[in-house]
Amino acid sequence: MNSTYEADCVVVGGGPAGLMTGFLLARSGVETIVVEKHADFLRDFRGDTIHPSTQELLVELGLLDDFLSRPHADVTKVTMSWNGVELTLADFSHLPTRRKLLSFMPQWDFLDMIADASAQVPAFRLIRSTQVTDVIREGGRIAGVTASGPDGEVTLKAKLVIGADGRDSSVRAAAGLSPVGAAAAMDVLWFRLAKSPGETYPFIQAGAGMIITIDRDDFFQIAHVIPAGSWSGTDSDVQLMKQRIMHISPRMAEAAADITADDVHVLRVRLERLRRWYEDGLLCIGDAAHAMSPAGGVGINLAIQDAVAAARLLAPVLQRGVPTPAALKRVQRRRSFPARVTQRVQRTLQGPLLASHAPGTPLPLPLRLLRNVPVLSRLTGRFVGLGIRRESTLS
Repeated sequence: MNSTYEADCVVVGGGPAGLMTGFLLARSGVETIVVEKHADFLRDFRGDTIHPSTQELLVELGLLDDFLSRPHADVTKVTMSWNGVELTLADFSHLPTRRKLLSFMPQWDFLDMIADASAQVPAFRLIRSTQVTDVIREGGRIAGVTASGPDGEVTLKAKLVIGADGRDSSVRAAAGLSPVGAAAAMDVLWFRLAKSPGETYPFIQAGAGMIITIDRDDFFQIAHVIPAGSWSGTDSDVQLMKQRIMHISPRMAEAAADITADDVHVLRVRLERLRRWYEDGLLCIGDAAHAMSPAGGVGINLAIQDAVAAARLLAPVLQRGVPTPAALKRVQRRRSFPARVTQRVQRTLQGPLLASHAPGTPLPLPLRLLRNVPVLSRLTGRFVGLGIRRESTLS
């Protein structure tokens, strides 16, 4: 069976960028369909840092109370233990936002919140379990997408398609847009560790690479940074990982003793971007336009800022008619500079994140500066917490 839908805008991808874009466009009266390939949002090892600027957006949208009612943890500072030396990497306590802190919320809870709010907007529709297979071209422009759903083929026609389906974007590939960028120097190993009552670890530990620990109440979610391409899942890889963990955190090494390769999920880090985010009838945003490293956990923040800018600039255009390439270009002009600067900083951080130093080795210069000049942690807090260019639904 072939189902056909028509809307002002079809958003491909139900992640933070896609859902937020769909929600904001629909609130503006733009008939919007978001297409998500999965049946739900329950996938582990996804970004879950909700930055102060994103929480400020939730205030603007009247969603902050809903956000705070869901499972989350807050930190006003990001601290680090480097071979036992404690220092502050980023201080959010002086930011010009109502919530001067970073929150950790499982991404599925955050997406459920946006989906629940969107479901109350008449112009919004979310179609799940539907994988986009191709773009529709009419008269030299993209006029929609085709997809495969649980009941057969699906045709979605629209004035505009927005690709928000991540670094492996199917709609971007179907349109023939290819990203460029330098190969990243690191990969990230994700795994879970059991948690005993009252047990804690520092948020960031370093010395032989880096370990990030996210407390999920009944378990710890661990991200371990390693050199790119050094993991193939063999028994020797697992032993090397455990040796690095022992070097960084002996207590954690005991908890990780029973980890096997099957318990480890690998994120192949890529730092890449599209030279041109659009073609006639299509705009890419979020990781589909600029894949980010996990460094700083800023990917969600940038994706949501892309969504806010796209909705603000394009909603009036979609209300009047069909967006021109010039209208889509304005979104890229607005958002490409923050993406480029952030990626440059992330490339610079790759070396320190991967560095291996014996206990007693002097702190690397950037960490010495943060320790000796505490005000610098406010600057890093501003960079991480707000980004290069803040976006608002009120401007």
